[in-house]
Amino acid sequence: MSVTSISSAQDRASASASASDSDSDSTPSAYTSVELSIWPASARPAAEGDVTVADVSLTEAADRFGTPLYVLDEGEVRDRCRAYRTAFPDADVVYAAKAFLCRAMARWVESEGLGLDVCSAGELGLAITAGFPAERIVLHGNAKSPEDLYTAVRLGVGRIVLDSTPEIARLAEIVPPSDRQQVMIRVVPGIAAGGHAKIRTGTEDQKFGLSITDGSAQHAIARILAQPRLELVGLHCHIGSQITSVKPYVAAVRRLIGLMTQVRDHHGLELPQLNIGGGHGIAYRPGQDRLDIGALARRVHAELKDGCAHAKLPVPRLTIEPGRALVGSAGVAVYRVLTVKQTAGRTFVAVDGGMSDNPRPALYGVRYAPRLIGRRSMAQPCPVTVVGRHCEAGDVLADEALLPGDVRPGDLLAVPTAGAYHLSMASGYNLIGRPPVIAVRGGSARMLVRRESLDDMSRRDIGL
Repeated sequence: MSVTSISSAQDRASASASASDSDSDSTPSAYTSVELSIWPASARPAAEGDVTVADVSLTEAADRFGTPLYVLDEGEVRDRCRAYRTAFPDADVVYAAKAFLCRAMARWVESEGLGLDVCSAGELGLAITAGFPAERIVLHGNAKSPEDLYTAVRLGVGRIVLDSTPEIARLAEIVPPSDRQQVMIRVVPGIAAGGHAKIRTGTEDQKFGLSITDGSAQHAIARILAQPRLELVGLHCHIGSQITSVKPYVAAVRRLIGLMTQVRDHHGLELPQLNIGGGHGIAYRPGQDRLDIGALARRVHAELKDGCAHAKLPVPRLTIEPGRALVGSAGVAVYRVLTVKQTAGRTFVAVDGGMSDNPRPALYGVRYAPRLIGRRSMAQPCPVTVVGRHCEAGDVLADEALLPGDVRPGDLLAVPTAGAYHLSMASGYNLIGRPPVIAVRGGSARMLVRRESLDDMSRRDIGL
């Protein structure tokens, strides 16, 4: 895969697939290369309006495993891991597990040479049971529980990112007297970046990190250096999510080099590591921008080299934490239509899932591009609102989506770019049960996470 653009191979493959199909199908529901650009690179139009991913029919997968269903292309995940390793050969690439985590996913990224970023004892424990090396795991979060910290120390995680001053003494008490725990401090560089106000984490007015501007970060650094059981190895920042421009990262690097210079001048310590987080944006609808990973690598490395040379600092080892950029485009959600209703001039297409398996539209106003699969339609596309089955007016999966005018109950809808922050943010609302996840590769499908049953949910309810 090309270093200059993580999406170039995907777009070429999609265009090729569309071209091969266009000669035999000119119906309104035929796929174009632009539409397929947000699907896994292995996606191909198939007979009778079907789509295959990694040579697996989505229609057959829906019949076999039921709906709603998450389909995850293992090859796509691995290709994106390799593209990051190629673009950042001298950096630590750490997968942000909050995007999606299961044992198989942990094994995939481990086998591709990536580290793992976790936010809780639960994520950490699952990774360890999958055989992930603890020394390649980073723990962070804005409010770690005592259990989170104790589990991280007990299992020997490589680095813990401290997010507040109370965590400093709390962690120091847990670390055995004979040991030293490597830590980083999460700082707020004062940079606004991200696709929505609720996912911008680099500014002063949110819950993450310690401010450089008001001196909180500098105070915390001094507190850490006074703890003999803690070893400060670097700075960490995460400025937001769904960022499609390189400029905010370059600005963050510049400000963190300034803080590293202060640490050197005030404490005589040259920090060996710098973690600039993730938040790399992807396209959820055709034509949307995505972050150019090759450009990011070139600009960040240049800024690090020049900035450190000017400050007379050694260049620190870089860490990046991509999450959705590795798994988002590898996933497809498949739903079955339950009802179609016309009300007040709008058409509502209700499916058998909704905000319990994808809360992102309700939280951030994210827009998706669902597609009819499993049959060909000659009907012209019409704008519809794809909604879920939950008792909330805000349970909308896709507003103003273009679907054939004859969409009807029993039809299948596929929603691409569904690999990140779907299952990981899923809930038990209305006791619907979370969907299963299947992995596809080389024409075969296997289950990674089974469907949550009523029995699963009932077992937790022990009081009468």
